[in-house]
Amino acid sequence: MEARAHVVITGMVHGVGFRAFIFRHARHMRIAGWVRNAGDEKVEAVFEGRKYLVERMVELCKKGPVTSVVDDVDVRWEEPEGSNSFYVRY
Repeated sequence: MEARAHVVITGMVHGVGFRAFIFRHARHMRIAGWVRNAGDEKVEAVFEGRKYLVERMVELCKKGPVTSVVDDVDVRWEEPEGSNSFYVRY
């Protein structure tokens, strides 16, 4: 089953390699979507793919790289759009 999650991660997530961490894991798991910095102390991402893999990406967001401090992860589940690649938005 396909799933899509729109995620906003809050905490010490800028300047610590958070986007690169997400990008690496998403590409490794063949997840589609994107990641970007979203204002002060926030990273926003969309993950689309097999449900269990999207759920795994959400769990990884709750941990982040060892250099980050995650305070909150807000997840909004959406209808899949058929995306097929993952990229960093600027």
